[in-house]
Amino acid sequence: MQTLHGKTVVITGAGSGIGRALAIQASGEGARLAISDIDADGLAATARMCGSGADLHTARLDVANRAAWTPYAAEVLERFGHVNVIVNNAGVALSSNVIDMSYDDLEWLMNINFWGAVHGTKTFLPHLVESGDGHVVNISSLFGLLAVPSQSAYNAAKFAVRGFTEALRMEMQDAGHPVGVTCVHPGGIKTSIARSGRGDALHDPAEVAAHFDENLARTTPERAAEVIWRAVRRNKARALVGTDAKVLDLVVRLLGSGYQPVVGRAVGRDSDQQPKVTAQHDLGKVRA
Repeated sequence: MQTLHGKTVVITGAGSGIGRALAIQASGEGARLAISDIDADGLAATARMCGSGADLHTARLDVANRAAWTPYAAEVLERFGHVNVIVNNAGVALSSNVIDMSYDDLEWLMNINFWGAVHGTKTFLPHLVESGDGHVVNISSLFGLLAVPSQSAYNAAKFAVRGFTEALRMEMQDAGHPVGVTCVHPGGIKTSIARSGRGDALHDPAEVAAHFDENLARTTPERAAEVIWRAVRRNKARALVGTDAKVLDLVVRLLGSGYQPVVGRAVGRDSDQQPKVTAQHDLGKVRA
């Protein structure tokens, strides 16, 4: 896929952050857009930013709700006739140690961060094949490359997205289907995910968000979107977004499981300075 011009692009979590930046850039390149979010106000703002001339379909969508995907896809296909790209971007955050984490919070995160990506992929994949020029973009995370204390649920979802996406790419290649597949691993992105996340008695969401915004979010959503669309055009299997993602990916490659005590000590020192705060990386908006 050398250009997005004239292509139909579906993006979840488009109400803010990278989802919004992806939509604006795709619209500027002449794509036809189907954007969704659970935040109707944020979605409407994204639609306005795409410009009055954008060929646009908007819908409030809960990606965790499997039953909602079939009528949503029908709406998109009725509007545009075909779909070329699905970007499964919607995600949420949860900071909690395994021993303290509730099952409800764990299921909430997995249903959005993992099953949301599965639902979007499964729903639109036959249509991407039929288009003759398709692409799946699934957003994992830096935390899909390495684990971090207090992020076990998030790690589980993002590692799962990575495995699911890498296997899908091989399946598309083996079957000879005209569908590219890219797994994206953003580092710290200046988005609202930390501010919209959940925590527990030891991990206050407001303090987590403040620490994330001040110390960890180094890359703009616009820069992240540029990296992602370039990866699509080049049909790259993996896209690392941000210097932090690139450096820590190298650390894991070099140290193997030896990275764990290094990261554990670093997060421990951070916790000594910020008793209720843990490291948090990712992109996008709260669930869409």
